[in-house]
Amino acid sequence: MSRTKALLLLVVLAAALALYFGGGAEYLALAKLQSLLGQARAQVDAHPLGAALAFAGLYVVVTALSLPGALLLTLFAGAVFGLWRGVLIASFSASIGATLAMLVSRYLLRDSMRKRFGQRLKRIDAGIEREGGFYLFALRLVPVFPFFVINLAMGLTAIRAWTFYWVSQLGMLAGTVVYVNAGRELGQLQSLSGILNWRLLLAFAALGLLPLIARKLLDGLRARRVYKGWNKPTKFDRNLIVIGAGAAGLVTSYIAATVRAKVTLVEKAEMGGDCLNRGCVPSKALIRVARAASEAREGARFGITTGKVEIDFGKVMAHVRDAINDIAPHDSPERYCKLGVDVVKAEAMIVSPWEVEIDGKSLTTRNIVIATGGRPLIPKIPGLDEVDYLTSDTIWNLQALPKRLVILGGGPIGCELAQAFARLGSKVSLIEMGDQLLGREDRDVAAVVQAALEHDGVDVRLAHKAVEVKAGTLPTLVVEHGKDKAGIPFDALLVAIGRSANVAGFGVDKLDLGLRKNQTIETDEFLRTRFPNIYCVGDVTGPYQLTHAGAHQAWYAAVNALFGGVKSFRADYRVLPACTFTEPEAARVGLSEAEAKAQDIEVEVVKYELSELDRAIAEGATAGFVKVLVAPGKDRILGASVVGERAGELIAVFALAMKQGIGLDKILGTVFAYPTFAEAIKSVAGERRKRHQPGKILRLAERYHRWKRGGSA
Repeated sequence: MSRTKALLLLVVLAAALALYFGGGAEYLALAKLQSLLGQARAQVDAHPLGAALAFAGLYVVVTALSLPGALLLTLFAGAVFGLWRGVLIASFSASIGATLAMLVSRYLLRDSMRKRFGQRLKRIDAGIEREGGFYLFALRLVPVFPFFVINLAMGLTAIRAWTFYWVSQLGMLAGTVVYVNAGRELGQLQSLSGILNWRLLLAFAALGLLPLIARKLLDGLRARRVYKGWNKPTKFDRNLIVIGAGAAGLVTSYIAATVRAKVTLVEKAEMGGDCLNRGCVPSKALIRVARAASEAREGARFGITTGKVEIDFGKVMAHVRDAINDIAPHDSPERYCKLGVDVVKAEAMIVSPWEVEIDGKSLTTRNIVIATGGRPLIPKIPGLDEVDYLTSDTIWNLQALPKRLVILGGGPIGCELAQAFARLGSKVSLIEMGDQLLGREDRDVAAVVQAALEHDGVDVRLAHKAVEVKAGTLPTLVVEHGKDKAGIPFDALLVAIGRSANVAGFGVDKLDLGLRKNQTIETDEFLRTRFPNIYCVGDVTGPYQLTHAGAHQAWYAAVNALFGGVKSFRADYRVLPACTFTEPEAARVGLSEAEAKAQDIEVEVVKYELSELDRAIAEGATAGFVKVLVAPGKDRILGASVVGERAGELIAVFALAMKQGIGLDKILGTVFAYPTFAEAIKSVAGERRKRHQPGKILRLAERYHRWKRGGSA
C-alpha cells in the first residue's frame, strides 16, 4: 500500500473513531434516539427540508464510514418522517453512503487485497460479469449479510460504481420499507429485539424468497426466449442422450444409468474414444517399451552389460495394440449395456433441443450431453498437404520405425513421443515455436524435461517456426529462427501442436450453439449451452484437454441434466492435476509460479531437490525436484509441481491435500514409509518449516538445555 493510501486510511479510521467515541455512539443508541423523538419531530414540522437534508447527511456519513447505527437511523427515519418520506430519505441516503464506502474500499484496499486473494476475487468478478447486477441484488435482498460488509467487499471487485449504486438502491428498498415501517413504533420499543415481531419476521422470510423467485423468473424468461420457435414434446423417449463414447461420454452415461435414468449413448466410431484408441493408452504402452530399451542401454552403470539393443518395431506396435485390446472390454458396448445404458453405434444428428436422429430413427429426450471430443489441430504450412504427415491419431499405423522423425510441437504429446521414438532408435528433431518446452509449466520444470530429452538424443529446437514443407524424394521441413532459415530432412513428420474440438456434423450449426474463439462449444459454469437442457463435456468444450478433466465434467453434466430442477452444481476445476509422461515425469496441480505472477497473487515458493532424497540416490534417479506454492506466512497449498521419477503418482498427494484443505504442517506430521519417493513430499514440507523456525523459542530452549547441563542460563 502506498504512503498516500495509508495516510488516507488513517484519516478515515480517525474520523470514524472520533465520530463514534466522541459522543456519536451515544446518539446512535436506542434510548437516546427515543428521547430525541419529540425534538426531532418539532424540527421536521418547523423546517421540513432542512431537517431532511441534515438527517440524510448524517445517514450518508455513518454509512460511508461503515459505523454501526444504520439500522437505528432507518428506524428513526420512520418515527420522525413517516413511512413514505422516511423510505425516500433512508433509501437514497443508504445507497449514496454505501457507494461512497465501496469507493473508499476500492481506493484504499483493492490492490493489496487482490494480491492476497486475487483468485477468489476473480471468481466474484466473473459472477458479476456473468449475472450483472443480479449478483449484488441477491446479496442485498438477504439481510443475513451485513450491508457494510457487502459495501467493503464489492469495493474489491470490478463492479462499476453506477451499477453498484442503482442495484443497491433497488435491492435495499424492500428491507428499507420494512424497517422504516417498524420504526413508526420506535417510541414504544424497550429494545431492538422488540422490532422482531412475527409480522416483521414474516416480511423478512418473504424477502429471503425474493432472490429465488427472481432467479426462477429470469431463468424462465431466458429459456422462453431461447426455445422460441421450437416445439417441446409432451413426453420423452429418454431422460438423456449422450453423443460420443470417449471418457467424458462414458462416465456421463454410466452415472445416468446408475441413478436409473433411461439413457442412450451414441458413438459412430470406437468405444473409448481417443484416450483408449489413439491417445493415453497406446502412448503409455509405447513409452514403457521405450523405457525398457533405455534401461537396457543404461544398464552398464549398474554393472549390467547387454550388448547392442535391437528393436523389433513390429513387436513394439503389437504390444501397443495388445494394451488397447486388453483395456477395450472396460469400455465395451456389452459392459455398458449390462450397466443399463442403451448403446447405439451410429451417427447422431440433433434436430431440435429435445430430439436426436440416430441411424434414421428419431428419439425425444429431456436432456442432451455432447461429448464428441477433439482431433489433432493441423497448422496452415505451405506444402504440408503434399506429404503424408502423421498426427497423434495416425502414428499408431506405422509399420516401420522412421529413421528421421521431425515433430512439430513441444507440448506434452510432442515431448512424450519425441523421447519414446529417440529411445527406440529414431533420429528425432523436436520443433517448438515458443522459447521453452511445455509452455504451461514453469521454466525450471521445462528445463529438466529438455535436459532429459537431449540426453536421449533429441534435437530440441526452441523459438523455431515451421514455415514450409518441401516434398520430394528427400522431404524437408524449413524452419525459421530469427532471421535464419534451415532445412531439416525427415522420413516422417508428426504434427503435435494441439487439438481442436469436433463441432461439425451433428447439429451444432442447426441449433446455433455458440462457439468460443478457439472453436470449442460455449457453455456456462454448469456446462450448459445456450439451451439449458443441452450440455457439453470433454475436449469439445474444454478448457482442459485431459481425459480425467472430461470425466470430472461428466459428473456435473449428468447430475445437472437429471436433477438441475432441484439443484445445479458449478464445475469446479480448482484441484485438477496433470502429468506429462516423459522420463522424468512432469506433474502439476493448482498454480504454477508463472500463473501466480501473471495473476498478481503473492506466494511463497518452497523447493526440495530429488538429489537429496535417499530413494532417488539409490535408484540413480536424482533429476528433478518438488516445488510447492503456499500463501505467504501460511502452510495452505496453492499449487505444486513435481518433476522427477513417479511425479504422476506423487502429485496425487498434493491434489488430495488441496481438495481436503490439508496444509504442509499436517503433511510434515504424517509418517511416510522409508525409503520412498513419497518422502520428498514430507521433505518439502520440512523445508518450509525450517524457514519459519521460532527463533525466540529456540534460543530459550538452548538456554534451558545449557542450564540442565549445569551451566549458567
